[in-house]
Amino acid sequence: MELNDLPQMDPRALKATSVKAEDEHASSAEPQALKITAASSNPKMFTLPWHKPLATWPEDLLANLPRGISRHVVRFVHVGDEVYAMKEITRQVAEREYEILRRLQKLELPTVTPIAVVTGRHDRNGEPLEAILVTRHLKFSLPYRALFARNLQPDTAERLIDALAVLLVRLHLAGFYWGDVSLSNVLFLRDADAFSAFLVDAETGDLQVQLTDGQREYDIDLARTNIIGELMDLASGRLLPSDVDEIEVGNRLVDRYHSLWSTLTDTDKFGPDEMWKIEQRVNKLNDLGFDVDELEMKTAEDGKRVLVRPRVVDAGYASRKLLRLTGLDVQENQARRLLNDLDAYRASTWREGEELEIVATDWMREVYEPTVRMIPREYRSQIEPAQFFHEVLDHRWFLAEKAGHDVPMGEAVESYIQSVLPNYKLDDKAVNELNAEADSGVVDDEANYDKTVDDDDYNPDDDPDAAVWSH
Repeated sequence: MELNDLPQMDPRALKATSVKAEDEHASSAEPQALKITAASSNPKMFTLPWHKPLATWPEDLLANLPRGISRHVVRFVHVGDEVYAMKEITRQVAEREYEILRRLQKLELPTVTPIAVVTGRHDRNGEPLEAILVTRHLKFSLPYRALFARNLQPDTAERLIDALAVLLVRLHLAGFYWGDVSLSNVLFLRDADAFSAFLVDAETGDLQVQLTDGQREYDIDLARTNIIGELMDLASGRLLPSDVDEIEVGNRLVDRYHSLWSTLTDTDKFGPDEMWKIEQRVNKLNDLGFDVDELEMKTAEDGKRVLVRPRVVDAGYASRKLLRLTGLDVQENQARRLLNDLDAYRASTWREGEELEIVATDWMREVYEPTVRMIPREYRSQIEPAQFFHEVLDHRWFLAEKAGHDVPMGEAVESYIQSVLPNYKLDDKAVNELNAEADSGVVDDEANYDKTVDDDDYNPDDDPDAAVWSH
């Protein structure tokens, strides 16, 4: 094999960031002045109390959102109009995770968005504080424990596992070795009747040109072990339905992963008169939500069969189509449902002969937008508009089946808001309980800092350490 034929790292990942993390065990000196290396120049970052341990930041800065279990202090912080997740960790780990997340973002993989890494922190007495990794809060997402704190369907565990299997396959296809796969390191978004999973913790990860089978299998085996333990923990807290078999759910991840990996990467053998099966294979991949960039085809050694191997680039087949038609950026299953409703609208208005882009514009104006505008204000931070639309369509179908006739969309929306939407709300008590449980796993000493010390008169203009901003 020639050098040019060897797999190469995607140039998008190579040029993702100027941060190059050093070895975790390196003994280089800590920065003496505050340094913020940021992918977003939000000026409000200057006003945050970087001189305080994160566990002691004032309540008026914090967003009361459910946090997942973490070994480190994590807080959600209002920064201007944005909400950022802050994680307090060592400088080497913070820089490394920021670098990896930046690379994964450039590869358009489902992860939280890295915003900044903050190093060189010191308290008022000049004592060093740990670095902080800043990521953007993934709106509408929840950690798995928060999902089970709600009144969910009995098959929720299985649907979360299916989403995690898709995430793991996508990361492995891109050459990312996770090293710590678990439900705790993932955030979940509702995606029509399923979930989408996003990587939130990449501390132990490593992006390579291509993974070995051994690396992939280690990730899968570790995921199975961690998931079984996490589900048993839920069961002990009476959050898991009694009929859920934790070991069976863990095994489901292994089966789902191998099935999807095989579908995406196996080489098929076709006879000369079976070329129609190639299109069938591509359609199957599209149905799974994956785009095919190239098909590698060559004749087998016997000369009687053709070997076909697809090059899958990424998931998002339906979502990219919907984005092109309507400008809506939604999850894959949501996009599939919205496209189906668009097709139904096109048929019901006798417009099959018109350009789909024109019909889509009218569907947005006449169907989608009037529906999502009816989301009550207090729920607009609880449910995505596309998910709301999907669930209203389901609710309308059930109402029509019960009534024996079609139900107007407005009536279905009102009924859904009254009878279904309240299930989405997590009250402050439930959030506080979840966060107290999340903090119980923190091993950082900073969690025990005295919170009675009042530094509210802090002014960043008087702090010489706040003068450094690195892009």
